[in-house]
Amino acid sequence: MAAPSTATHPEPQPAPDFPFRPGLEGVPATHSAICDIDGQQGRLAYRGYSVDALTRHSTFLETTHLLIWGELPDAERLATFEHEVQMHRRVSFRIRDMMKCFPSQGHPMDALQASAASLGLFYSRRALDNPEYIESAVVRLVAKIPTMVAAFQLIRKGQDPIQPRDDLAFAANFLYMLTERVPDPIAARIFDACLILHAEHSLNASTFSARVTASTLTDPYAVVASAVGTLAGPLHGGANEDVLAMLEAIGSADQVEPWLDRAIADRQKIMGFGHREYKVKDPRAVILQKLAEELFDAFGHDPLYDLAIKLEDAAATRLGPKGIYPNVDFYSGLVYRKLGIPQDLFTPIFAIARTAGWLAHWKEQLGANRIYRPSQIYTGPTARPFTPMEDR
Repeated sequence: MAAPSTATHPEPQPAPDFPFRPGLEGVPATHSAICDIDGQQGRLAYRGYSVDALTRHSTFLETTHLLIWGELPDAERLATFEHEVQMHRRVSFRIRDMMKCFPSQGHPMDALQASAASLGLFYSRRALDNPEYIESAVVRLVAKIPTMVAAFQLIRKGQDPIQPRDDLAFAANFLYMLTERVPDPIAARIFDACLILHAEHSLNASTFSARVTASTLTDPYAVVASAVGTLAGPLHGGANEDVLAMLEAIGSADQVEPWLDRAIADRQKIMGFGHREYKVKDPRAVILQKLAEELFDAFGHDPLYDLAIKLEDAAATRLGPKGIYPNVDFYSGLVYRKLGIPQDLFTPIFAIARTAGWLAHWKEQLGANRIYRPSQIYTGPTARPFTPMEDR
């Protein structure tokens, strides 16, 4: 048998006018009127409205309408949209039965991706030129994703899912389905604000995944399922879980600076710090910190918050000059923890909120669609002679 060839093959060189940037960093992939980020000044706006104003004056469903249809609704339109979402919160018993077959140790994001995709079996018509179909798909996905997240949480504990309550607003209803207790209005309002903060953030990995999938003109349920699968990756969703684990590992205030110095020396990633877009503190982190303090004032303090504050202060002198500051994940886990939400539901809750942004980009993609088909720079061998089996 012939020995394997040790010949080397030259790698083709990219053409000078064909720049390559790993991860497509800074490469525009679409025109969009949905989200505006100023990473130098720390500003974030949806359709021209600052996210700070929206968290103070709007609701998640009103913001969802803004993102998807481009304008804030009037009172009648908002009431109609809220009513439609309320009336479509329930999921088919067949989907619940399917979820009961999922392994109880499975991750909720995997359960959510499968469940979101299954909606297409019931509702997909791919009538993408029909405004009524588009609106019905938006309503069903916005309404049913929270129900499926809450249902899996109870099913994996051996309990039957709790039916939605039509008399509760969006955020309050989700917290109720998790616990079968009507939440305190302060808790419901803060959770609603958290959903607004996570609803949209330009062309991040999951939103890009949604647009690529949408560009094939498949159904919106597949679009959201693909985005959920992308969000499940540890480099995208889930960092707020890691922030809590990091704070617990630090343990006490006197260990913050020694821990941080060791982590920097070892080139260890500081969870909840740094963002590709922001060179200052993430504006969502600023708002979440205020929400956390309001929540602690109402329901009791969390000692991990003191560690977080001390870590942020210590990191300001060490990492701030490099443009590394707290991002949205740094305080969101502390808020969710105080609300009594299990840690492995943090990312599914991210998905509940980001469904609004994904659907906004789906609708925008349909407006001027061209299927995504990027190029590549080939770096493999060329002109290799085929070796017959007997000579390998």
